[in-house]
Amino acid sequence: MSSTPTFTPARKRQLGSEKSTHPLPTVHPAPSDRKITWSRVAIVLTVLFWAIYVVTTIIRQFIDSGSQNFRFTMEAIGYTVVVTFLTFSALMYLVARQGALQRFKKHVRVPRAELDRHFSETQPSITVLVPSYAEEPSVVRMTLLSAALQEFPSKRVVLLLDDNPNPTDPAVLERLEATRALADDIQQVLSEPHFRVSDALMRFELSDDSVYATVEASRELADHYRWAADWLYAQADAHVLDDHVDVFFAEQVLRALGDDLALTGAAVEAAVDEGAALTSKRVAQLYRRLAWTFDAELAVFERKRWASLSHEANKAMNLNAYIGLMGGTYRAEETPDGPILTPIPAGKRRAGDMEIPDSDFLLTLDADSILLREYCLRLTYFLQQPGNQRVAVTQTPYSSFRGAGTRIERLAGATTDIQHILHQGKSYYGATFWVGANAVIRKRALEDIVESEFVGGFEVRRYIQDRTVIEDTESSIDLGTHGWTLVNYPERLSYSATPPDFGSLIVQRRRWANGGLLILPKLWRQVKERRRSGENVSRVELLLRINYMASICWASFGLVFLLAYPYDGRLLSPMVLLAALPYFISQAADLRYCGYKATDIFRIYGFNLILLPVNLAGVLKSIQQSLTGKKIPFARTPKVKNRTASPLLYVIAPLAIVAFSLFTLWRDWNAHNWGNAAFAAFNATLAIWAIVAYIGIGNTIVDIWLGMTKPLYVEKGAKRTEEASAPEEPSIDWRSVLYHGHAGGEVPHVERVAVTAQAAADTAASDDPVDDAPDRASGDRKQAA
Repeated sequence: MSSTPTFTPARKRQLGSEKSTHPLPTVHPAPSDRKITWSRVAIVLTVLFWAIYVVTTIIRQFIDSGSQNFRFTMEAIGYTVVVTFLTFSALMYLVARQGALQRFKKHVRVPRAELDRHFSETQPSITVLVPSYAEEPSVVRMTLLSAALQEFPSKRVVLLLDDNPNPTDPAVLERLEATRALADDIQQVLSEPHFRVSDALMRFELSDDSVYATVEASRELADHYRWAADWLYAQADAHVLDDHVDVFFAEQVLRALGDDLALTGAAVEAAVDEGAALTSKRVAQLYRRLAWTFDAELAVFERKRWASLSHEANKAMNLNAYIGLMGGTYRAEETPDGPILTPIPAGKRRAGDMEIPDSDFLLTLDADSILLREYCLRLTYFLQQPGNQRVAVTQTPYSSFRGAGTRIERLAGATTDIQHILHQGKSYYGATFWVGANAVIRKRALEDIVESEFVGGFEVRRYIQDRTVIEDTESSIDLGTHGWTLVNYPERLSYSATPPDFGSLIVQRRRWANGGLLILPKLWRQVKERRRSGENVSRVELLLRINYMASICWASFGLVFLLAYPYDGRLLSPMVLLAALPYFISQAADLRYCGYKATDIFRIYGFNLILLPVNLAGVLKSIQQSLTGKKIPFARTPKVKNRTASPLLYVIAPLAIVAFSLFTLWRDWNAHNWGNAAFAAFNATLAIWAIVAYIGIGNTIVDIWLGMTKPLYVEKGAKRTEEASAPEEPSIDWRSVLYHGHAGGEVPHVERVAVTAQAAADTAASDDPVDDAPDRASGDRKQAA
């Protein structure tokens, strides 16, 4: 066993960043009965303190003071609505947390021997789809290799490249070519262990026909396991370490798999030394496990090479384009618009045709995500168990890579790990949502929700809806409408990157805040359909789903009202703080459970303050799309080694929040409105801390300068040549005529033909003035037609 050496990160580490790169345990520790009891008490106290506030403050004001003026009445109603919605979101957090604790308490991990037995008898196929756009080849390589090393009987890993296939920038072309070569490179790397263990498996199956394996066969098996472990250790040692993600990949994917294989080999050796006889069936299972680990078919597919496939710029259509081709054979044909894929019937296939295999399961995996070794094995085993026939999607909500080099990446990772717990709790109440970073999907379920249309004579299939930029959430509702369910597997088996700077975080969080409101009507239709079919839809499930899709909207607007409007001091009460206290205490406890500090709860509050304009922008984009019907473009989260500059608005807005909070503090201090003054001081302090810690004073100045000066510059155009080349005689584009029915790429307009007819009529009229009126009328009728 070897260890990963220390590394020098490519990005300078900030003070207050995370030092430890050790991840959280794969299996959640079972919570104590005391912890579960206090979780229930927190739910009761939240509801109780909110009810006491409404009775003792709002209702009492109207009873004691009689009829109030209109302004106070509207303030009381508005303040009650805001407090109620914020308390409701806190309550949903506590409910989901309670469900997670229940699941962690009851979860029992399936023994490895049972997995080996199951897959020796049942060997389903799986296709791993990795959509990628403008990603660094080194990042994509780790993702593909983590998928290729999954211990699974039949797997195919396909990189769905969505870059422009013909870039003009030499640097972009070099990166694209390097990414295209990844599949062949990884296949070549795996060829040595694959051929070795596959040959050993075949020799064992052909030579051994007894009930118990011989001592020599068992020792040979142990030798193969030790060799495979040493091979993985060598790969880990050779992996270049630039940041904490590289350390995770080397330690938790390569080296941890090597440790697992070495341990298995040592166990086989120990069994032989003790005189125990392993059955031939068990030895064959262990050989298959080793062979499946290194057996993977890798491929690259680029939909933008084919004119017959949709080129809509979003991840959903990148996935849909390939899924729609699965299970078919196609022949490439050249057209003036570019090559197209034509389906070929089974009886007319010939050499050179493209065959895209079908599979029982799909695994969608973001290009910056990494899977642990048993992800496919355990999740597909779960899907194949009795009672899970209608489970369409299972996943482990991704966790964050530990050892973040920046403060904002560390805190974004903390919120990611908290969301992992909440998603696990939603499954307890049947309110699971598909989280798009990774998921194992039953292919048959996608066939149930597919929508087809013909565009330009070609069929476009939508398995995953692209109406919004949160395609996974909308697809969750579609699956539920068709009687399918979704479940989060209660372990940590997947990890994904979090943005390392404020600029890239803006893009991610603005996309996350956009789309939930647009999907709510689908949820109502789903509930009606399920109730019509006799299914009982629990209120808790419905409330959790509504909160998941709409809480960003009401929380953002509610916080704006609390920050901006000077509510009457009579509406304030300690009961509001007491109603929120169980939420903050529980979240602080969850942060400690995930390996962070309890005081990070204050940092997260300030973090959410500076993200308030970003969330509002996402919500407003949803409203814009609902009014205009125009889809919002999918914005990819930037992943660069250097810092991503922040748009001017999102740098100025946090400063405006601080300035207005300080103004509110001064105003309420002079008015002796101590409650509002304390709230303003609290907000100003945490917002200032968040700006300094997560954006940076220097970065703020630079981004403001860039935002103000960038509109003053234009890109320099290419110089014209001094001597223009002589015009060439136009030649007929016979390919376009035979394919489109006309020359050129545009369809001739009827109006243009009418104008030509009008000109001819006018010429005829000038030559023959006697019959001028009828000709002009005829020309007018032609133009109208």
